[in-house]
Formats: sequence, structure tokens, C-alpha cells
Amino acid sequence: MKNYAIILCGGSGTRLWPLSRTLRPKQLLALNGTQTLLQQTLTRLTAHVAAANVYTVTHQDHKFEVKGQLAEIDNATVPNVLAESVARNTLPAIAWAVSQIHDKDPQAIIGVFASDHAIQNQTAFLKAWASAEITAKQGYLTLLGIHPHEPATGYGYIKPADLLEANPTGLPIYKVQQFVEKPDRATAQQYLADGYLWNSGMFVFKADIFLDMLLQYQPDIFNKISHLKTVKSLEEQAEIYQNMPNISMDVGLAEKADKVAVVPVDMAWSDLGSWDSIYQNQPKDAQNNAVHGEVVTQDTYNSLLWTDTGLLATLGVSNIAVIQTADATIVCDRARSEDIKALVGAVKLKRPELTEIHQTVFRPWGSYTVLEEGANFKIKRIVVNPGEKLSMQMHKHRSEHWVVVSGVATITNNEIEFTLQENQSTYISKTHRHRLANLGDKPLAIIEVQCGDYVGEDDIVRFDDHYGRTTS
Repeated sequence: MKNYAIILCGGSGTRLWPLSRTLRPKQLLALNGTQTLLQQTLTRLTAHVAAANVYTVTHQDHKFEVKGQLAEIDNATVPNVLAESVARNTLPAIAWAVSQIHDKDPQAIIGVFASDHAIQNQTAFLKAWASAEITAKQGYLTLLGIHPHEPATGYGYIKPADLLEANPTGLPIYKVQQFVEKPDRATAQQYLADGYLWNSGMFVFKADIFLDMLLQYQPDIFNKISHLKTVKSLEEQAEIYQNMPNISMDVGLAEKADKVAVVPVDMAWSDLGSWDSIYQNQPKDAQNNAVHGEVVTQDTYNSLLWTDTGLLATLGVSNIAVIQTADATIVCDRARSEDIKALVGAVKLKRPELTEIHQTVFRPWGSYTVLEEGANFKIKRIVVNPGEKLSMQMHKHRSEHWVVVSGVATITNNEIEFTLQENQSTYISKTHRHRLANLGDKPLAIIEVQCGDYVGEDDIVRFDDHYGRTTS
């Protein structure tokens, strides 16, 4: 039997706004080191499974960024990226990936892991995973349950029951008696006293056993996943997936199945689901502050101070989180960081774009940063990675002025192709078909000034695209 891993790389990370946004959620950010959370997850998993046996499920909006980040760790993982047309919770995502693996290896042992968790004790994690695989071979749907260190109200809990037979790893494994949703604080304290475990959302099972369970308990999902593999059209696949039930792995299978087990583990785990959990996982200075970026403090204690742009200075404050980005800043009581989701909802009503994108937006070919925007104009800094190119495109409402600031640009403007060096410029009239490419081995950077009666990002018609994004 070969072992496989599935990385769930969805979600918007609302509680880590303004750093995490819809088009660049927390799993694609480096929040506790130099690697992003997704890259840390892949590195962790490939200590136990071959990179070619890792499958990743993400949203189509993040597909190219996810592939790029995975490729930086191991190119063998890139062909196994599955992109959902719409988010449909964890069970459809897992079922889709399992069906792909099952086609190759019906006896596969599969582990399912989130892309945005932190695990400091790798040895304990790998030992618990190996234990769960042993139970999975016996037909159990097996979870990793975290020994709780506080009465947390942000996690679901698992109540263990009878001890299963001993296994070669020496770790105890229990049958699961009950799953419970996020409790209030008093109930959570009682759960700790009664030996409950945090539900980490990590599962291990056999591919054929999973599909048998899916057919028994969620036949609609089973049938749609089976149908998904028979259609070739991307439009048909998207329609099938959009009609999937929106249901979690816990509710859809784990709470219904008879053979469910849990491996208790203490591996210094965190789901990094709030700014307070980010604070807890950061090194601290002499005043117990966690600091990121250019920060100056006086009489400041027990705080998370994070800036991605400019200087952040604090005076006479304690127990707060301050997160500063180029276009939005949040200041909150660290103890209230779990409540940010409601605040983001209020921001979305007033400035929805601030919850969706950063000033710097990543694309499969590179990135662009909006430097300034006003009525009838927008100024961008565009960076094209070596060997990449934008789509052949046209705008109906705006013209563009391009100035090369570094690198060499290869430009197509209608039927004419030419190159521009540093400090040279050109003009692209509206309705002209045009393309920007970087054929060199160094990044290309240009300043683009857009002028017209409308400068929205949706004023674009793509005729040819290296990444399959042509306009219907």
C-alpha cells in the first residue's frame, strides 16, 4: 500500500484581515517564517510521502499562485493541483481528490491536512500520522486529536471512547464516542476535565473505505464525483461542482460512520486562526511584544505589532494587535481578535475592495501594484517574471502608457512587435490588441498609466492566453 496526502487549500482567512484577503488568503502568506503556510505544509508532508503523491485542492482564483508556491518546493506536486469552480466545504473537496487517487491506487492510504496550520513538533506529528495509518488499514476513519492546553472556544472537540488494540508506534488510539461543536468557555473547561481532544480536522483513511462510506452516507456527492470524471468540458465540470452539497467532512461522514478512531497527539499545533494565535506563535522581545517590520515602541507590552509598509510606532499601550498594510490598518484588543470577522463584514459594506485584494495583486505571470487611482486614471507598477507573458488582450474604455523601469520588454501592439529597454516608453491605444512579455532572465518592471472613462479590472478582452484565461 502506498501512502498519499491531500492538502486542503481553500478558505479566505477573514479573521486575519487586513493581511489575509479573498484573493490572497492566509495559507498563501508567510506568517511565521520565510515560507508561506502552504509551503510549510508541503515540506512537512513530504517527510512522509512522495511529492508526486501529494494532491492539493484549491479555488480556481488561487490556482496559479498555489502552483507557483508548490513548484518552489517540489515540481512533482504541480500536476496534482485541483481547482474548484466554487467553494463547497471540505467533504466535496476531499471526495474529488480521493476519487483521483483511487483511480490510480484503490488501496491507497490517504492523509488529509489543512494548508494553513502550524506544527512545531514535526516528530510527534509524523509518529501520530503513522499510527493513524495503521488504524486506517483496519477500515477506520482516523483523526488526529490535539491534547488541549486551554479551554478554547474556537475549536470543535472529540470525546474519546474505548482504547483500541496497541499498535507498533506505541501511541494509544481510541474509538470516537462523540463530536461536539465549538463550546462556550464553561463547557470547554468541562471538556478539558473530561479528557476531550481538539478536533484538528486531520483525517487518515483508505481510499476504497472512504468511497464506500461516501456512497453509503452521501450518495449525492458520490454520484456527482463519479459524473465529474466522465465529462470533458470545463463548463460542465463547473456546473456539476456548483451543485455539490455544501457539507463538511465532520458532518457528512465522520459523525455518521461506525468505525471512527482518534490518535491523541501533542505536537505544538495551532490553526493560526486569529491574530492572537499569530502572537502566540511569534518570538517575543523583552516587553513580550511580537514585532514584524519597522516598529518603534515605548511603554508597550504584550502586543502584536505588524507592519508591511512604513513605520509603526506605539506608546503606552498593552495587550493589543496592530496590523498595518499599504491600504488598511486594524487596531484591536488581542483578546477580541476572534471577533474580527464581524468587523470585516462592516468594512466590506463600506469598502468591499479592501476585503478582496491588496494593492499588490499576484497573477500567474507576476504581479501588479496599484500606486494611485482616481477619476479616469490608474497608475500601476507591473512586474513580469522571467519567461512569462500577459495575455493578448484589448481594452474598450482605456488607453495605456508604458514606461520600462528595469529589464527588457517585448511588446505586441496590433500587428507590430518590438522591444523596449530601461527608460523607454510606448503608448497603447484603446481597442488595440496588445501583449507584454518578458523573454529575458531577469524580472521586467514597468510603470503603466491608464487613462479613460473607465479603468476597472474587468475592462479586458483576452484573445490568447498562456494560462487558459481567454474571454468567451
